[in-house]
Amino acid sequence: MTFQDLTYADLSLPLHEVYEQMGYGSAAPDGDVAAETLAVEGQIAAVARPRYCFFIAKGALDTGHDTLTVGATCLHVGRIISRQLRGSEAFAFFVATAGAEFEDYQMRLKDDDDMVRTFIADAFGSVMAERTADLMEQDLQNEIAPRGWLHTNRFSPGYCGWHVSEQQRLFRLFGVERPCGVSLTESSLMLPIKSVSGVIGIGPKVRKLEYSCGLCDYKDCYKRRRK
Repeated sequence: MTFQDLTYADLSLPLHEVYEQMGYGSAAPDGDVAAETLAVEGQIAAVARPRYCFFIAKGALDTGHDTLTVGATCLHVGRIISRQLRGSEAFAFFVATAGAEFEDYQMRLKDDDDMVRTFIADAFGSVMAERTADLMEQDLQNEIAPRGWLHTNRFSPGYCGWHVSEQQRLFRLFGVERPCGVSLTESSLMLPIKSVSGVIGIGPKVRKLEYSCGLCDYKDCYKRRRK
Protein backbone atom coordinates (compact mmCIF):
# COMPACT_ATOMS: atom_id res chain seq x y z
CA MET A 1 0.00 0.00 0.00
CA THR A 2 1.18 3.52 -0.83
CA PHE A 3 0.82 6.21 1.87
CA GLN A 4 1.62 9.90 1.43
CA ASP A 5 1.48 12.78 3.92
CA LEU A 6 1.27 16.26 2.41
CA THR A 7 1.37 19.88 3.42
CA TYR A 8 -1.08 22.54 2.31
CA ALA A 9 1.61 23.96 0.00
CA ASP A 10 1.87 20.60 -1.79
CA LEU A 11 -1.71 21.00 -3.00
CA SER A 12 -0.99 24.16 -5.06
CA LEU A 13 -4.65 24.89 -4.51
CA PRO A 14 -6.19 27.45 -6.92
CA LEU A 15 -8.27 30.02 -5.03
CA HIS A 16 -10.73 30.31 -7.89
CA GLU A 17 -11.86 26.74 -7.10
CA VAL A 18 -12.52 27.78 -3.51
CA TYR A 19 -14.55 30.76 -4.71
CA GLU A 20 -16.47 28.49 -7.06
CA GLN A 21 -17.21 26.13 -4.16
CA MET A 22 -18.44 29.14 -2.19
CA GLY A 23 -20.99 29.85 -4.92
CA TYR A 24 -19.29 32.62 -6.89
CA GLY A 25 -19.02 30.62 -10.09
CA SER A 26 -16.58 32.40 -12.38
CA ALA A 27 -17.10 35.76 -10.62
CA ALA A 28 -14.63 37.26 -8.16
CA PRO A 29 -15.71 38.08 -4.58
CA ASP A 30 -15.55 41.60 -3.19
CA GLY A 31 -12.49 42.84 -1.33
CA ASP A 32 -13.76 41.97 2.14
CA VAL A 33 -14.54 38.37 1.22
CA ALA A 34 -11.22 38.02 -0.60
CA ALA A 35 -9.37 39.32 2.47
CA GLU A 36 -11.21 36.89 4.77
CA THR A 37 -10.47 34.05 2.37
CA LEU A 38 -6.77 34.81 2.39
CA ALA A 39 -6.80 35.01 6.19
CA VAL A 40 -8.46 31.61 6.43
CA GLU A 41 -6.03 30.17 3.91
CA GLY A 42 -3.11 31.34 6.03
CA GLN A 43 -4.52 29.64 9.10
CA ILE A 44 -5.22 26.43 7.19
CA ALA A 45 -1.73 26.39 5.69
CA ALA A 46 -0.24 26.46 9.18
CA VAL A 47 -2.11 23.40 10.44
CA ALA A 48 -3.41 21.24 7.59
CA ARG A 49 -1.82 17.86 6.85
CA PRO A 50 -3.69 16.27 3.94
CA ARG A 51 -2.87 12.66 3.15
CA TYR A 52 -3.79 9.81 0.87
CA CYS A 53 -3.28 6.09 0.51
CA PHE A 54 -4.02 3.55 -2.19
CA PHE A 55 -3.37 -0.05 -3.13
CA ILE A 56 -3.70 -2.04 -6.33
CA ALA A 57 -5.50 -5.39 -6.49
CA LYS A 58 -6.87 -7.78 -9.06
CA GLY A 59 -10.63 -8.01 -9.22
CA ALA A 60 -13.46 -9.60 -11.18
CA LEU A 61 -15.77 -7.11 -12.86
CA ASP A 62 -19.22 -8.45 -13.74
CA THR A 63 -21.03 -5.97 -15.99
CA GLY A 64 -24.05 -8.27 -16.09
CA HIS A 65 -24.63 -7.90 -12.37
CA ASP A 66 -22.80 -4.53 -12.01
CA THR A 67 -20.41 -5.86 -9.36
CA LEU A 68 -16.69 -5.77 -8.68
CA THR A 69 -15.38 -8.65 -6.59
CA VAL A 70 -12.02 -8.45 -4.82
CA GLY A 71 -11.17 -11.58 -2.86
CA ALA A 72 -14.21 -12.38 -0.76
CA THR A 73 -15.65 -8.85 -1.02
CA CYS A 74 -18.31 -8.06 -3.60
CA LEU A 75 -18.88 -4.38 -4.33
CA HIS A 76 -22.18 -3.47 -5.98
CA VAL A 77 -20.83 -0.54 -7.96
CA GLY A 78 -23.85 -0.10 -10.20
CA ARG A 79 -24.40 0.07 -13.94
CA ILE A 80 -22.68 3.37 -14.69
CA ILE A 81 -19.44 2.58 -12.87
CA SER A 82 -19.21 -1.05 -13.98
CA ARG A 83 -19.30 0.09 -17.58
CA GLN A 84 -16.72 2.81 -17.01
CA LEU A 85 -14.38 0.21 -15.47
CA ARG A 86 -14.58 -2.20 -18.41
CA GLY A 87 -11.21 -3.26 -19.79
CA SER A 88 -9.37 -2.81 -16.49
CA GLU A 89 -6.55 -5.25 -15.76
CA ALA A 90 -6.60 -4.34 -12.06
CA PHE A 91 -8.11 -1.77 -9.71
CA ALA A 92 -6.75 0.90 -7.37
CA PHE A 93 -8.64 1.53 -4.15
CA PHE A 94 -7.97 4.83 -2.40
CA VAL A 95 -8.71 7.15 0.48
CA ALA A 96 -7.76 10.84 0.40
CA THR A 97 -8.49 13.37 3.12
CA ALA A 98 -7.99 17.01 4.06
CA GLY A 99 -6.99 15.54 7.42
CA ALA A 100 -8.00 15.59 11.07
CA GLU A 101 -5.89 18.70 11.67
CA PHE A 102 -8.05 20.65 9.22
CA GLU A 103 -11.24 19.31 10.80
CA ASP A 104 -10.02 20.36 14.25
CA TYR A 105 -9.41 23.88 12.89
CA GLN A 106 -12.89 23.96 11.38
CA MET A 107 -14.43 22.88 14.70
CA ARG A 108 -12.60 25.69 16.51
CA LEU A 109 -14.18 28.18 14.11
CA LYS A 110 -17.61 26.73 14.85
CA ASP A 111 -16.98 26.85 18.59
CA ASP A 112 -16.05 30.53 18.22
CA ASP A 113 -19.32 31.03 16.29
CA ASP A 114 -17.35 32.55 13.40
CA MET A 115 -19.86 31.64 10.72
CA VAL A 116 -18.18 33.56 7.89
CA ARG A 117 -14.84 31.83 8.35
CA THR A 118 -16.58 28.50 8.99
CA PHE A 119 -18.28 28.83 5.61
CA ILE A 120 -15.03 29.74 3.89
CA ALA A 121 -13.16 26.91 5.61
CA ASP A 122 -15.83 24.44 4.53
CA ALA A 123 -15.21 25.41 0.91
CA PHE A 124 -11.46 25.03 1.40
CA GLY A 125 -11.98 21.57 2.89
CA SER A 126 -13.99 20.31 -0.07
CA VAL A 127 -11.42 21.55 -2.57
CA MET A 128 -8.52 20.26 -0.47
CA ALA A 129 -9.97 16.74 -0.36
CA GLU A 130 -10.45 16.67 -4.12
CA ARG A 131 -7.01 18.16 -4.78
CA THR A 132 -5.47 15.54 -2.50
CA ALA A 133 -7.24 12.87 -4.54
CA ASP A 134 -5.89 14.50 -7.71
CA LEU A 135 -2.34 14.13 -6.37
CA MET A 136 -3.12 10.52 -5.49
CA GLU A 137 -4.11 9.94 -9.13
CA GLN A 138 -0.82 11.45 -10.30
CA ASP A 139 1.12 9.19 -7.94
CA LEU A 140 -0.86 6.18 -9.13
CA GLN A 141 -0.18 7.03 -12.78
CA ASN A 142 3.55 7.35 -12.06
CA GLU A 143 3.47 3.90 -10.46
CA ILE A 144 1.69 2.16 -13.33
CA ALA A 145 3.30 4.06 -16.23
CA PRO A 146 6.33 1.72 -16.49
CA ARG A 147 3.89 -1.09 -17.36
CA GLY A 148 2.36 1.03 -20.11
CA TRP A 149 -0.87 1.28 -18.13
CA LEU A 150 -3.36 4.14 -17.86
CA HIS A 151 -6.22 4.74 -15.45
CA THR A 152 -9.92 5.59 -15.53
CA ASN A 153 -11.71 8.33 -13.65
CA ARG A 154 -12.09 7.77 -9.93
CA PHE A 155 -15.48 6.64 -8.66
CA SER A 156 -16.79 6.94 -5.11
CA PRO A 157 -19.64 5.40 -3.10
CA GLY A 158 -22.57 7.79 -3.06
CA TYR A 159 -22.12 8.79 -6.71
CA CYS A 160 -23.15 7.37 -10.10
CA GLY A 161 -25.48 4.79 -8.54
CA TRP A 162 -22.96 3.27 -6.11
CA HIS A 163 -24.76 3.32 -2.77
CA VAL A 164 -22.95 5.12 0.04
CA SER A 165 -23.43 2.13 2.37
CA GLU A 166 -20.84 0.30 0.24
CA GLN A 167 -18.21 2.39 2.04
CA GLN A 168 -18.24 -0.32 4.72
CA ARG A 169 -17.18 -3.03 2.28
CA LEU A 170 -14.71 -0.74 0.54
CA PHE A 171 -12.95 0.18 3.78
CA ARG A 172 -12.61 -3.45 4.82
CA LEU A 173 -10.45 -4.02 1.74
CA PHE A 174 -7.71 -1.83 3.23
CA GLY A 175 -7.08 -4.28 6.06
CA VAL A 176 -6.54 -1.50 8.61
CA GLU A 177 -9.05 0.10 10.95
CA ARG A 178 -8.60 3.70 9.81
CA PRO A 179 -6.89 4.06 6.41
CA CYS A 180 -5.18 7.47 6.30
CA GLY A 181 -6.78 8.21 9.66
CA VAL A 182 -10.27 8.09 8.16
CA SER A 183 -13.03 6.16 9.94
CA LEU A 184 -16.65 5.41 9.14
CA THR A 185 -19.79 6.03 11.15
CA GLU A 186 -22.57 3.43 11.21
CA SER A 187 -24.29 5.43 8.47
CA SER A 188 -21.11 5.23 6.33
CA LEU A 189 -20.16 8.89 6.76
CA MET A 190 -16.40 9.40 6.60
CA LEU A 191 -14.61 11.16 9.46
CA PRO A 192 -12.90 13.54 8.83
CA ILE A 193 -15.82 14.63 6.69
CA LYS A 194 -13.62 16.24 4.04
CA SER A 195 -12.46 12.91 2.67
CA VAL A 196 -12.80 11.00 -0.58
CA SER A 197 -12.67 7.25 -1.19
CA GLY A 198 -13.28 4.96 -4.12
CA VAL A 199 -11.94 2.88 -6.96
CA ILE A 200 -10.02 3.51 -10.19
CA GLY A 201 -9.65 1.06 -13.05
CA ILE A 202 -6.14 0.56 -14.44
CA GLY A 203 -4.70 -1.21 -17.46
CA PRO A 204 -3.36 -0.68 -20.98
CA LYS A 205 -6.79 -0.32 -22.60
CA VAL A 206 -8.57 2.06 -20.22
CA ARG A 207 -8.73 5.83 -20.36
CA LYS A 208 -9.80 8.80 -18.31
CA LEU A 209 -12.77 10.69 -19.72
CA GLU A 210 -14.48 13.95 -19.04
CA TYR A 211 -17.09 13.29 -16.35
CA SER A 212 -20.27 12.49 -18.28
CA CYS A 213 -22.95 14.13 -16.20
CA GLY A 214 -25.59 13.06 -18.70
CA LEU A 215 -25.16 9.48 -17.48
CA CYS A 216 -25.99 10.33 -13.87
CA ASP A 217 -29.03 11.91 -12.22
CA TYR A 218 -27.32 12.96 -8.96
CA LYS A 219 -27.97 16.71 -8.94
CA ASP A 220 -25.61 17.61 -6.05
CA CYS A 221 -22.47 15.97 -7.47
CA TYR A 222 -19.41 18.21 -7.13
CA LYS A 223 -18.40 17.37 -10.72
CA ARG A 224 -21.75 18.69 -11.93
CA ARG A 225 -21.25 21.90 -9.91
CA ARG A 226 -17.84 22.43 -11.56
CA LYS A 227 -19.52 22.39 -14.94
